[in-house]
Amino acid sequence: MDKGLTSDEVLAVLRPNLIGLGFTVEMSKLATGKVRRPVFFGENGAPDLQYEIDAFHSDWRCGLEIEAGRAWMGNAVYRDLIQALVMVEVDVLVLAVPNTYRYRSGDKVAVSRDYENTCAVADALYGHSRIRMPYRLLVIGY
Repeated sequence: MDKGLTSDEVLAVLRPNLIGLGFTVEMSKLATGKVRRPVFFGENGAPDLQYEIDAFHSDWRCGLEIEAGRAWMGNAVYRDLIQALVMVEVDVLVLAVPNTYRYRSGDKVAVSRDYENTCAVADALYGHSRIRMPYRLLVIGY
């Protein structure tokens, strides 16, 4: 069963263009290849807590997260939305998720509508009067 591209495969395709636009982009899963955004600062201004993000554009104050199979069912969408709330200098979050994700449930192939579900959560967060999100959000389905 073809599950589609992984988030690393999507990022590999986009990496050259993102770098060309001025983004700092995750280069590998090694600690030295990660992109981190600070949350809290401690002694001498060193970050005490940082979260990883797939790419960041400092001039645009724009973070990018690309998710794949675990986007919806693995709650990665929720994690991304919450972590962006507290990352320093993230005024825009771009969240890329698969349009659909196919998986096996017993003997059947099931489909999760990741893009549709992510948009529904975004609509609820940004449309509700009880909260005010501190960043703009762009959801991209691929």
